[in-house]
Amino acid sequence: MSRWKRPLRAADVRKILKALGFAPRPQKSTGHEHWVRDGNPFRKVTLSAHNEPFDDFIVSSMARQAGVSVRQFYEALH
Repeated sequence: MSRWKRPLRAADVRKILKALGFAPRPQKSTGHEHWVRDGNPFRKVTLSAHNEPFDDFIVSSMARQAGVSVRQFYEALH
């Protein structure tokens, strides 16, 4: 596995989403966190922290929701 495609923890994903300009929505009675970025187009990423560490499939899904490539998603962590 390459260094930039390592499994991510929920704390890593939160840092990435903040770096990409997302803000958390207030959490209701669910285990999922919703992160949003206003703009055109509106973007929402769903983070299910209880499923960590996140594998390639989940990371690629979150990157797609954020509107960036997987590589850009990982690069936002640094």
